[in-house]
Amino acid sequence: MSLKRILVTGGAGFLGSHLCDRLVAQGHDVICVDNFFTSQKSNVKHLLGLPNFELIRHDVTHALWLEVDQIYNLACPAAPGHYQYNPIKTMKTSVMGAINVLGMAKRCHAKVLQASTSEIYGDPDIHPQPESYRGNVNPIGPRACYDEGKRAAETLFFDYHRANGVNIRVVRIFNTYGPRMHPFDGRVVSNFIRQAMHEPTLTMFGDGTQSRSFCFVDDMIEGLIRMMEAPDDFVGPVNIGNPNEFTIMQLAELVIELAGRGDLPIEHLPLPADDPRQRQPDITLAKEKLNWAPTVELREGLERTIRYFKSINFDDYRAPTPNF
Repeated sequence: MSLKRILVTGGAGFLGSHLCDRLVAQGHDVICVDNFFTSQKSNVKHLLGLPNFELIRHDVTHALWLEVDQIYNLACPAAPGHYQYNPIKTMKTSVMGAINVLGMAKRCHAKVLQASTSEIYGDPDIHPQPESYRGNVNPIGPRACYDEGKRAAETLFFDYHRANGVNIRVVRIFNTYGPRMHPFDGRVVSNFIRQAMHEPTLTMFGDGTQSRSFCFVDDMIEGLIRMMEAPDDFVGPVNIGNPNEFTIMQLAELVIELAGRGDLPIEHLPLPADDPRQRQPDITLAKEKLNWAPTVELREGLERTIRYFKSINFDDYRAPTPNF
């Protein structure tokens, strides 16, 4: 394996920091760029003294001039409360961020991977969702800043590929969880774990019959790296996620059990606007092209995530936005 200079935008975030860990351990020269809107410097503090890791505070909506061999574009708030807090900035991050990293990739002849999302499928009419499904997205709803921003970013990636020969990869990431999730990010796994550990009730949007598929972070990082290293004739998009489907009620019951809070009451709240009823990836293409499939079952992943939440002091964290 040849060592490379690799840029990770959003590199101090939940996924980005785990990706930096893997790339640094492989010996690559890793440049982590983050504006710390929703991420934590503590996620990468263990890397700061290493000679092959560099941290830059920067917002990808502004151009950045670096010489790199590969780019992983992970920069964008991903939790609904975060991306709805400043929806215009969210759209700018997806669109201007894509333009800036694609421009860098074109100039450097670098390979560039876009971390897209299952949210581009919206509230799907097809289940599970294959990459050929074009989605059911409300373009003017409160989630559109993220959904349509990511869809526009995919458009830019493929246009740069067709028009300028940029070597792209597009990955559609499904729900991911694990250590280093921000305890106040508003996602269902972190909410449930935090509430099961410290609060008198567990709050659930809807009746819990809506479903999701949860991928442990280690499996996700393996998928991202395999996609980056895939042959150049496969650029995606490709779904990366765990196809095992659970209702939100099943998730809540498992978290309550693992946290030892069997008497914890559940409070039901109205579903947010445009909240998807189902979300499950068809990973046939990932299996075929990347020889990738998740290996960590939900119970094991939740146990590891709960251990992490028990190891941190919640007082050291703040809700990154008022909407959590």
